[in-house]
Amino acid sequence: MAIKSAFTEMFGLEHPIAQAPMAGVSGGRLAAAVSNAGGLGLVGGGYGDPEWMTPQLSLAAEEARRPWGVGLITWRASHELLDFVLGHRPSAVMLSFGDPAPYAAAIEAAGARLICQVTDLREAEEAAACGADVIVAQGTEAGGHGGGRSTLPLVPAVVDAVAPVPVLAAGGIADGRGLAAALMLGAHGVLLGTRFYASHEALGHPRVKQRLVEATGEQTERTRVFDAARGLTWPAAYTGRALRNAFLRRWTGHEDELRDNQPEQQAFRGAVADGDTETAMVWASEGVDLISGLERAEDLVTQIGAEAEKLLQTAPTRWTH
Repeated sequence: MAIKSAFTEMFGLEHPIAQAPMAGVSGGRLAAAVSNAGGLGLVGGGYGDPEWMTPQLSLAAEEARRPWGVGLITWRASHELLDFVLGHRPSAVMLSFGDPAPYAAAIEAAGARLICQVTDLREAEEAAACGADVIVAQGTEAGGHGGGRSTLPLVPAVVDAVAPVPVLAAGGIADGRGLAAALMLGAHGVLLGTRFYASHEALGHPRVKQRLVEATGEQTERTRVFDAARGLTWPAAYTGRALRNAFLRRWTGHEDELRDNQPEQQAFRGAVADGDTETAMVWASEGVDLISGLERAEDLVTQIGAEAEKLLQTAPTRWTH
């Protein structure tokens, strides 16, 4: 059986799977591969660097034969950036970490769907009020930036709060079991980040991807250290989950000092370029335990979808009444 939901019907998908728009990682090739496999691929627009975004958006538009989208960090967005993104005619724009209301009308007018990622009920209600077509309930288990609510209780609470707007579950989900569980919580699908980071099409450094394969969830931690190292001041509500390394241990508790330390920041940028995982950040979810190797994005979509379908089909026979 194919899993159908309001989310799959909205975009004509074969699987209720979206790929997270990870900044600097989710390029056009990854987004196109996920979309062509029957999920929804999203280019990671991140902080809105046009030099990076232009070739990646063009690549997605050229290679994707099915709907694809773009994700932006809302507190760094602008109307000019949004106009630039919409000029590439994505099917969806995902806004995360900030108030989506100022941009909702322009996205609707362009014929794109608005996807809003939220980390608590207040954000979910605000997203629904501004006309979000899809809401992503992201639990704190997620890799990269997020809030403090856990996925398991957050998802059904958001589902109840914003019905009938379809909800995707995110945070610590990396396989078909997680997708099946999310559907049982009332979600219409899932948004996966770290699992697609460990794919051949992702733009991450090979050493970073290999570190994801080797890591466990216990090695992750929510932190502000890596934002300080990049000179970024994120809103107080959001920290980033990454793998612990020597750099994180050294600078935890000294983030303000690091933010003003130009030599350390320069060295950090060099480590990121070199894939030095003892210094550079490796954003990773608690679901990293479930990653056993690098895969093609197309295979991940079909495998995760098929595993969830099988579990849902056999669920009635797994327990006695």
